[in-house]
This record gives sequence, C-alpha cells and structure tokens, in this order.
Amino acid sequence: MLPGQRTALLLAIICVLRPAAAQQYDLLIRNGHIVDGSGSPWYSGDIAIQNGHIAAIGPLPNASAKQTIDAHGLTVAPGFIDMLGQSEMSILVDPHLPSKIFQGITTEITGEGESIAPTNDRINAANQSTYTHYGITPDWHSLADYFSRIERQGMGINLASYVGAATVRRIVIGDGNRAPTPAELARMQALVLEAMHQGAVGLSTALQYAPAPYASTEELIALASTASSAGGIYATHMRSEGNQIDAALEETFRISREAKIPAVIWHLKVSGKSNWGKMPEIVARIDAARASGLDISANTYAYTAASNSFSAFVPPWAHDGGDAAMVARIHDPAQRARIRDAIEHDTGWDNEWLQVEGPASFLLTSTTNPGLQPLLGKSIAEIAAAQHKDPIDCALDLIAADPALNIAMFVMSEPDVALALKQPWVSIVNDTSGTSIDGILSRDHPHPRAYGTFPRILRKYVREDHLLTLPDAIRKFTALPAQTMHLADRGVLKAGMWADIVIFDPDKIADLATYANPNQYSVGMNYVLVNGTPVIADGKMTQALPGKVLRGPGYAP
Repeated sequence: MLPGQRTALLLAIICVLRPAAAQQYDLLIRNGHIVDGSGSPWYSGDIAIQNGHIAAIGPLPNASAKQTIDAHGLTVAPGFIDMLGQSEMSILVDPHLPSKIFQGITTEITGEGESIAPTNDRINAANQSTYTHYGITPDWHSLADYFSRIERQGMGINLASYVGAATVRRIVIGDGNRAPTPAELARMQALVLEAMHQGAVGLSTALQYAPAPYASTEELIALASTASSAGGIYATHMRSEGNQIDAALEETFRISREAKIPAVIWHLKVSGKSNWGKMPEIVARIDAARASGLDISANTYAYTAASNSFSAFVPPWAHDGGDAAMVARIHDPAQRARIRDAIEHDTGWDNEWLQVEGPASFLLTSTTNPGLQPLLGKSIAEIAAAQHKDPIDCALDLIAADPALNIAMFVMSEPDVALALKQPWVSIVNDTSGTSIDGILSRDHPHPRAYGTFPRILRKYVREDHLLTLPDAIRKFTALPAQTMHLADRGVLKAGMWADIVIFDPDKIADLATYANPNQYSVGMNYVLVNGTPVIADGKMTQALPGKVLRGPGYAP
C-alpha cells in the first residue's frame, strides 16, 4: 500500500470511529407518545424537523434544535385532514381559520359541488350578497387565480379543492333545467380538464342543490371521466341520503365504474326518521361494491344533525332559472301553493320537511341578510310562533329573504351515525367553513361541528364510548384521508414527510361547541404544526400562516 493510500485509509477509519457531530434541527419534539397515523399502537420517540419536513424520528439523544418541545405524556400525531371543509370563502376573511386549527386540522379539502372557481360575471353577480357580507372582492376567474390569491395572503392551514360539476354547468348553460348539447358538454369537459391542470384534486357533485339535480348520470360520467384522465377523484353529496338512497348509491357506483375513477361519498348518512336503522344495509352495499373492485370510500362528521342551505327545502323544479326565479315563484300565489303542496306531500326528492319530526328540528345558522341576523340560533317553530305564521309559510318567507340562508336540522339516529363511523373506509369531515369567535365570522351561529368535529370524536367515541381506539381514530383523521386523496407526503409520521403535526393530551382534548352556543373553540391542543411551523403553541394561536395550496396529480404548471 502506498503512503498516500495508507493516510487516506487512516483518515477514513478515524471518521468512522469519531462520534458524529450533533445535528442541529429547526425544531425537536421530545419524549412524546407517537401515534404515527398507520393505526399502529403508540411508541416513544423524538421527532426532528428541518425545512418544514420530518428529518428524523426515533430516539435522538444527541440532537439539538433552535426550538424544543417537551411532549412528555402527550400524544404526537399527524395533523388532521378535513375531507370536506368549505373554507374557500372564509379563508379570505380570516386566513388563520382558528376554528380549524384548535381542532388539530392542518389540511382541508373543499369544493362541494360548486367550487370557488372557475367563475364568470354571471356567477359573481349571483354570489354578490355573500361577497358583500364578508367584504370580499372576487378578483379571480380561474382556479389558478384563486390559488395565487390565497398563497399571496398566507394561509393558516393547507388547502386543496375539487372542481364543481355544478360550477362548470352554470358557466356553460346557466341555471336552467335542461341537458347540455354535445358541444356544451364538450365545453364543460374542457373546463374540468383546465381546472385539473391548474391543481384541482378531482370532480365533485352536490346533487341535492340546484342546478346540480338537473344533471343526468351520463353527464356526470362524462365529466368524471375527464377528471379521471388527469388522475382525479370523484366526490359526491349524493342525489339522496333519505328515501332514494339505494338509487343514489347505485348511481355513485355506476359513475365510479364507468368513469374508472375512485369515488368518495361525503357525509355518509341515512336521513329521515322513516329511514333510521338502514345503515347496516348501506354499509353492506358499499362493502360489496368494494369487493367487486370499485374504489369507494366515505366520511362522516358524527353528529345526528345535518346542516345545509335552507333553499334545499324547496323542490328542485322551483329552482329552475336560479335564485331570482325561485324567489319569484315563492312570491307568486299559485306557484307558492304548488311549492307548499310539494313540501307537504312529495317524496320523489329528498324532502327535508318530511324527514324531521317538525319545525322545531330546523335551526337557523347563518345568513347574508342583516335583517335576519337576530333569528340565528332559533328554530322555525320559535320564529313562526313569534311572527304568528304557519311554519311552512315562515320558512318560505325566510328563504325568499335570503336564498343563501343555512340551517342545522336533526335528521339522523345515533346508532346509524356510530356504525358509519366504525367502518375502516370512513374518514372525517368538518363540512363547515373555518370560522372565528371574533370579527365578522363570529356573527354566524353555525352547527357545532364547525368548532368541534375532531375533538368530539376523541372525547365521545374514543374516551367515553370506546367505539374507536385512539390509533383507529387518528388513522381516520390522517393516513386514511391522505391515502384517499393521494397525498403521498402527508398523513403519517415518518422521515421525509411534511411536518403537519399535532400534540395533545388524549385525556383532556374536548369539544365545547353546542347547538345553543356553538362559537367556542375546542380545548386540549397543546401544539399544532403546519409544514413544520407552529400555528398553535402552548395552547395559543401564534398568528403564523405557513399553509400551502395542495394541487392534484393533474397539475401542469
């Protein structure tokens, strides 16, 4: 061996034997009970974070960092993923979305049937009351424009969006009850493909809300096939969650099969007292579809009250032509009588009046009409009595006063809710926009799920009812939705992943929001990290805005 070679060998041996210099990271989480999202039991370890990513995980005795969090006795888990969040508008009002981060939500998927973009002047004019109410200037037309806007302003959480089937329908043919021509359908498909290339994660439908019910299954298959060609997902608020749920399931299965696309059923439920007890049958049908090879999954918010636009209380035919046409029909005595007759007797659609026990089951939650603000939190029974009106007339007058009025309604049974939650293919949705106990957003009286969904599951269904184990619940919050949404770099705790992380005491985390007093943050989140940056630290907001737009697999910058 030549002298130079011996020297090189000695240096190599010295480098191997010498203890490695302690690595300094941006942040270290020490001594935590790591629940990694996979469903496996917790294990003890440290997590090192560098440049927004998990750099190392396990025993890290020699590591140091600019910031260290002692998680002794606490659960350390991936950040929670809200599979339907509805915050595309409210993130422009308060980008911190405190109601979300205090629940541990670090990523939201949004765009239920109608997406924030693409848009045009006609749609913007129809939405003007909402923009005015929240002080928003709609300066975007494409999904790319909208994503650029929220990236410029900063975001408290990560956000992804579907492109809404009803949105592209409204752009091409408006709000009318008719089928598109072949040329119009091709234009709608082109808009879907453009949105997929701009980062949409898939196609969505909300088939209870006009003009969506006017779309045929064949129209939806054509649009879903386009989304599938760009790697997208099909997510749906099905055509029925009540009396026609069997047909609605079959339509969902058909779209998945013929469009060759994974399908997600949003907020799985059996709605209406006459349908309570059907969840075992629904679960069996979805299991059978999955066994046949269809990629079908679902999610739930695990409350017995639903929440949606009160205008869904009006039969679909009365929406033909849009909100202005619907309001005109409500004011026309002959048309109003026809609408009333449908509400009282028609079971050919998801008639919400016939699904509840009475007008006391409807609670007003949000409005863009300042004159209706004092009525929020009250039931239709209370309002009708105070105004000396028949309850249906009262409801129609409220809808005419604000077609964007939202309600909560008690339509589900607890055994059905619990059975859906238990299924291994069911993840979690908040299904409400991010909000705040301060500012203009605090004027609403939302469904308590807005503030409490994820902590409520940990309190009620893990800690109290023992329906789920903690690792099972965390998997439903993290790895399962990440897998469903093809978020390959989020949802589990391992080296190389983005550092979306929550740290909490499983014995203390709890929801406080109630139907009577919903505007209360959940408690128990010690730390919430989004892309490695704390947005909650020592239980308090930090005002950081480290969120990112998450773009789908068809993104073509």
